[in-house]
Amino acid sequence: MQQGKLIVFSGPSGCGKSTVVAELCRKNAQMMPSISATTRAPRGNEQHGKEYFFLKRKEFEAEIADDAFLEYAEVFGNYYGTKWRWLAEEWEKGTWILLDIDVQGAMQIREKAGDALLIFIAPPSMEILRQRLENRQTESAEKIQMRLAEAQRELEFSEKYDAVVINDKLEETVLQIENILKQRFNNQLTE
Repeated sequence: MQQGKLIVFSGPSGCGKSTVVAELCRKNAQMMPSISATTRAPRGNEQHGKEYFFLKRKEFEAEIADDAFLEYAEVFGNYYGTKWRWLAEEWEKGTWILLDIDVQGAMQIREKAGDALLIFIAPPSMEILRQRLENRQTESAEKIQMRLAEAQRELEFSEKYDAVVINDKLEETVLQIENILKQRFNNQLTE
């Protein structure tokens, strides 16, 4: 059995990273989304070990001290991180793990796991990104402005990624990413 792969997706909030990751996993049985640890409270029907590993802040900080994370970051007041042990177990099964993380986490992975593939998902334009964030109807105008300012900062990191893909139409974006994966991993991608 071949060892699993690590593929990191970053990009501004509202650019469609989660949707792209979900579609790639739906189409490719060998792929699964990473399950991150977080200190934020569960939302809706989220379950520990399924969507996230929910930890208390002290637990998370103890795991940081034990170097238990491939990457971690504090984002909007909560910790998020990828556990080494969980990744290793999945890699042993040959699973391709898709991480949907921010740029600071991706840069940590670049340092610690040099064979990871980093893909930056970019919006077609800042105006379209603004429309996507407004269409969610989940945040105030002030929060949207904050996310747009953060998006500008994140876009500056895109040159540090192995590939940049503009997410305009989901099907085209997924096909483009699958082609990148086939080239990088010598056609090991099976649908």
